[in-house]
Amino acid sequence: MEQKRTSVFENGLIWFGAAVSIAEILTGTAFAPLGLGKGLLAIVLGHIIGCALLFFAGLIGGKMRESSMEITKRSFGEKGGLLFSVLNIVQLVGWTAIMIYDGAGAAGGIRGANMKWVWCLLIGGLIVLWIFIGIQNLGKVNTVAMAALFILTVILSFIIFGDGTVHEAAGEAMSFGAALELSVAMPLSWLPLISDYTRDAEKPVRATAVSAVVYGIVSCWMYLIGMGSAIFTAESDIAAIVVKAGLGVVGLLIIVFSTVTTTFLDAYSAGVSSESVSKKLRGKTVGIIVAVIGTVGAIFFPMDDITDFLYFIGSVFAPMIAVLIADFFLLRRTGEKRAFDIRNLVIWAAGFVIYRLLMRVDIPVGYTVPDMLATVALCLLTARLFAGSDRKAKTSAEA
Repeated sequence: MEQKRTSVFENGLIWFGAAVSIAEILTGTAFAPLGLGKGLLAIVLGHIIGCALLFFAGLIGGKMRESSMEITKRSFGEKGGLLFSVLNIVQLVGWTAIMIYDGAGAAGGIRGANMKWVWCLLIGGLIVLWIFIGIQNLGKVNTVAMAALFILTVILSFIIFGDGTVHEAAGEAMSFGAALELSVAMPLSWLPLISDYTRDAEKPVRATAVSAVVYGIVSCWMYLIGMGSAIFTAESDIAAIVVKAGLGVVGLLIIVFSTVTTTFLDAYSAGVSSESVSKKLRGKTVGIIVAVIGTVGAIFFPMDDITDFLYFIGSVFAPMIAVLIADFFLLRRTGEKRAFDIRNLVIWAAGFVIYRLLMRVDIPVGYTVPDMLATVALCLLTARLFAGSDRKAKTSAEA
């Protein structure tokens, strides 16, 4: 039976849904103390960087027809790649819980904070339903949901930016470099997921390009809504804005469905990553379990500040994708697989340490770009140093 492929349009819808989220709006509020001009510049530049990396990550999976975590095995080894599968599952469980927590908190703020656990259960249940329907069968459902979200988000934007009155934004202003990195971090968090969707695309290159562009534009829009809400309405709580605007049911629909369409991708990809850990695991089943765990976590644990979580994701996956890009596009190391690729694992570990060290310095371009350049340079340098031994190993394997 021929596998059903997703169209370019369907991939665009998937990543529109990924970008429309309460978490992105809330992250955007942190940019308000920078002011509209500098804040917008940090948001746009950060997303250009992050979405360029998102494109390259998705292109590798689309061309190889493999999931994100299967791709890592080509650079880090069959067993070495398991490290990133496990780390990816951990971050996706965390994201699932955070997204449900934020969505339920916002919905509860509209209809009564004491009902937060009910909203957690409702959102979690809808995520399970989305997973049960399956990514290949979500075409019409996603089209309707995305059209509704688009209209509702436009309404929200008009409400926030309508009167144009600028207020003094509360909170301590971060440096431009830190703001840029916070903008890069959100698309960076999707790097270990995008190939889970581009691998099934009819036209991998176009689908990957559309996915990255759509996500980048809509994510910038969400950040801008968050920043604008703090600057123009003097509110950083999206629920308070919805209540003041009198959106009522419309506001609830924005919050609930934006949370579901984004968090579904986290839970679903956790299931796909689990299949890289063990062929005995069923991705759909694991995805549903992750949604349940995330729902329970959202009910019982506070998750208000995710800044450190975003930086952790950056420090893990920026050097990882740097190694993959160097291997696939520069060194053309795409065919051989081994148990462990010690060299690349050591380079990744060095990239991780470099990122954490860079966090101690205020750099105008953020941490991701210099960290990835350093990691790619290490890949190229070690490839030249070990070129002779690599040729011998390849000759021995062919013999």
